[in-house]
Parts: sequence; C-alpha cells; structure tokens
Amino acid sequence: MFSNRIILAIALGLASSVSVAATPDEAIRQTLKALDPNLPVEAIAESPMKGVYQVELAGGRQLYTSADGQFLLQGYMYQFKDGKAVNLTEAAESRGIAKQIDAIPAAEMVVFPAKEAKTHITVFTDTDCGYCQKLHSEVPELNRLGVEVRYVAFPRQGMGSEAAKELVSVWCSKDRQAAMNLAKTRQPVPAATCDNPVAKQYELGQMVGVTGTPAIVLANGRLIPGYQPAPQLAKVAIEATN
Repeated sequence: MFSNRIILAIALGLASSVSVAATPDEAIRQTLKALDPNLPVEAIAESPMKGVYQVELAGGRQLYTSADGQFLLQGYMYQFKDGKAVNLTEAAESRGIAKQIDAIPAAEMVVFPAKEAKTHITVFTDTDCGYCQKLHSEVPELNRLGVEVRYVAFPRQGMGSEAAKELVSVWCSKDRQAAMNLAKTRQPVPAATCDNPVAKQYELGQMVGVTGTPAIVLANGRLIPGYQPAPQLAKVAIEATN
C-alpha cells in the first residue's frame, strides 16, 4: 500500500547467545554485531513509535528494533497526522544522505555553477550512461533555471571498468568541465592519472543506496534515481530547498 519496498520482520532468537545487556543500546548493538560485525552503526535512539528503537547506519539507512534487540524491522515508518501520512524513514534517510554529500569538498567534484544559484544538485554519474549524457546536455538549462550541478563519480561496472578509467581521466584533467563535456558527448578524453576521489565516491554512492546512474541528490538529501527533464528537475530541486 505504501511502497513496493520489501519490509522484513525477523525474529532473531538470539537471547540465548547474547549476554544480558544493561541498556537497550547495548542489547541492540550486540544483536547487530552478531548479525554483521561490519554493520556501520552511526546512532541508536528511541523512535517516534513507543517501544521501537531506530538504528541509523552510515549513509542514512534506517533499521528498527525492539528494545531487547531480538526483533529487527527494515522498511518505512509512517506517522499519520492531520489526515496526512508522513514518511519518517525517508525523511531520516534524506538527512543522513545530505550529511554525507555536504561533507564532500567542492574541489573533489566537477561543478557547473549557475550564475544566479537558487539551489544545487549532486549527481552520481558515469560517462557511458545514455541518460547521464542526456541529463548533461540539459545542464546549461538547469544552470539558467538557477540550479548548480555538482558531479561525483559512480562507475556502474566497478573500478576495473573502462568507464572508471575515463572518470579518473576527467577528474585528473586540468579542465574538468571540458573533460566532462568530452566524455558526455562520446568524444575521447585525454588519458590522465593523479590522486583522485573516484573510488571513494563510488563507495559513497553504494553506501547511500545508489544502484544506477544518473542518481540525483537534492540539497535536502532526497535521492532521485534516474533522469528527469530539466524543467521538472529544477522545480523539484528548488522546492526541496525552500
């Protein structure tokens, strides 16, 4: 009814193997560690629903657990107020994504600024992606509408792919904008190497839930998968800022 996202309810049954913990935080952390020692837990706190705790993972993803850590939920939590349904999980995830994106230095992006910027978008991009190329052809229109476009790298086929090598060449170019224009119009980009953030940005994309390109992050952290026409995208992006 609310989403096509699968909601998992897992009765963990770990009480016999997990030592008795003094606090819900400790119990939940012990359970999550038993499930996956490398699970990147950022914070644990009581959720708006009484008796349910909210676990924030690195990148903004959210899980919900019982206080004793024996039950785990993955899915959306909605709050119904004044006749409207508010997706609390999506809002929390957006805040987490925004935090990660805002931490990227501008010097590590390929930026196409707007003369009179009203907002910005951050685009996880590949060079051989058809819809990425289509979106890039509309960057001048986005800039005209007041949207600054900030690119970060996401080679869909992994760091061993030809696209990853081309992205490295773009980031290592003396003129990144010109190199990106070449790549997006399927022209050869002069090969170049340097210390670059491509692998780091690819890992970040995976962490925040990027599965394909283009993946567009609005200023408020909302993640939009896929291409949108410039007028529609600009409208959504500006509304997300206000």
